[in-house]
Amino acid sequence: MSLKDDLTAVERSLDDLARTVGKLEAQLGKSLDIRRVRSDTDHLRESLGLLKQSAATGRPPRPGAATHEMVSISDAPYNSALWTDAQDEGLGSRNGHAP
Repeated sequence: MSLKDDLTAVERSLDDLARTVGKLEAQLGKSLDIRRVRSDTDHLRESLGLLKQSAATGRPPRPGAATHEMVSISDAPYNSALWTDAQDEGLGSRNGHAP
């Protein structure tokens, strides 16, 4: 089988899984367990979509590429006035030393 055929087969299997989970949901009601299985099924569908996208481009997508933008942070020191009267990691002692 080709890669495209394999991805299509997985997609069909996920469709069958989603239909079966729907039947179980109708029989058992919307319990926490069914919601978890539904969520897992939806997550698998998302993951397969990402896999198909990376297979189409020939390279894996960068994590967060679709929803996040790279932000540069300067190596220059911060203005020390920003830290005036700040406590060190919640220690909270007035003289700035751990108890």
